[in-house]
Amino acid sequence: MMMKLNSFRRLAGDERGVSAVEFALLAPVLVAIYMGLSEFCQGYMAQKRMGHVTSMVADLVAQEETVSRSNLDDIFMISGLIMKPFPTTPLQQRISGVTMTGGVARVAWSRGKGVAARTVNSTVTVPAGILENGQSVVMSEATYDYDSPADYLMPAITRFSHTYYLRPRTVDAITCSNC
Repeated sequence: MMMKLNSFRRLAGDERGVSAVEFALLAPVLVAIYMGLSEFCQGYMAQKRMGHVTSMVADLVAQEETVSRSNLDDIFMISGLIMKPFPTTPLQQRISGVTMTGGVARVAWSRGKGVAARTVNSTVTVPAGILENGQSVVMSEATYDYDSPADYLMPAITRFSHTYYLRPRTVDAITCSNC
């Protein structure tokens, strides 16, 4: 009996391997945190690039006096380059010219890629203070369905969306010749 008690005391006082046990307890938690942060950063980068696409499309259109379908399609192609290395298939974009008439914001022209264009003369809601009667604005909209390659924190598709408004730079209202 005494021998068992001595063995137990000696075993309880032995501190060899404590670091290995602590590492074994902490390593899975640290790896999970690292993987979660990595996944979050990838999603955040995709969201920021999609926002940049939205503002870039509005900026390029706002510099023109008149646009056409082919001009807008070329601009949409450029936005695919900005999204790299993320896939461009889930990127949906729409650009519209909006004019305020009689206190109502109406679509003058619209073009979409991956999503339908807005109907001409349909009404849209713009934030307060953006437009006054007779004024025009370029409204760029984009959505991106982000599917995480790791699926640790975001197992489902996460939809990012952004709308950007920009006034025409050289004319009062930008026209589209064949939209």
